[in-house]
Amino acid sequence: MMSNIIGAMTALITPFKNGKLDTNTYEKLIKRQISAGIDAIVPVGTTGESATLTYEEDRQCIEIAVSACKGTNVKVIAGAGSNATHEAVEMAKFAQKIGADAILSVTPYYNKPTQEGLYQHYKSIASSVEIPVMLYNVPGRTGVDILPATVARLYNDVSNIYAIKEATGSLDRAIELLKLAPGLEVVSGDDAVDLPMMCIGGSGCISVTANLVPDLKAKLIHLARDGKIQDAREINNDLFELNKILFCESNPIPIKAAMYIAGLLETLEFRLPLTPPSADNLKKIEQIITKYDIIS
Repeated sequence: MMSNIIGAMTALITPFKNGKLDTNTYEKLIKRQISAGIDAIVPVGTTGESATLTYEEDRQCIEIAVSACKGTNVKVIAGAGSNATHEAVEMAKFAQKIGADAILSVTPYYNKPTQEGLYQHYKSIASSVEIPVMLYNVPGRTGVDILPATVARLYNDVSNIYAIKEATGSLDRAIELLKLAPGLEVVSGDDAVDLPMMCIGGSGCISVTANLVPDLKAKLIHLARDGKIQDAREINNDLFELNKILFCESNPIPIKAAMYIAGLLETLEFRLPLTPPSADNLKKIEQIITKYDIIS
């Protein structure tokens, strides 16, 4: 199996134009990530509005990401999750076939499986492909929490399950995962705790904020990985306000608004039921992003 994909990773937004996938802008945004020093990109995750993309759009996004990263050092971890195991398996197989380096698979939402159900779900997905698999735990979104004991069981039993994106925001949870499953790559899924997670043994982040400031997020994670904690802390402190405002409404509403204000998106469009931010929050986002040097 290939070496583990860790470090500074970006949960890509999905740009729309006149209600359709804006493929040109999507490719430009990915190339911007590559130039900024990001280690991996993650198309069609939560930030990419995967829940409202069609299957065809989902696959288009992965294809564009793979094509844009070809010949570079930047890896593609394709979103391949569903609350139906057979659908997640099909997405995983497609991602492998098209050339993705790994997949990220969210816990099944809405149907509230047991821990045994989660184990069987992920074992089925990972067994259907040869590329690495990263689990994705975000109970605030899905209504189900994959517990550390289940994660450790999967890590020990299934050879290509190598990591978890842990988005509970809990350092206690991260410590437990690292204790129960030594060797598991624990990746932060919450921009507010990326640095603390790295300090206790985490392997990087999958960041929302990196859509806007990929250079700063890459530098932060790389400094932390190299043990230069004070330098990383300075960047983390600088990013505090930005990280906070980008979650003033449901993700990805604020990050897309910020990118539109910064001139990185031609249009500010969402798929219903997501809508643009309130006028008050839009003003706050605009005020805060003026404090940052946003690369084009």
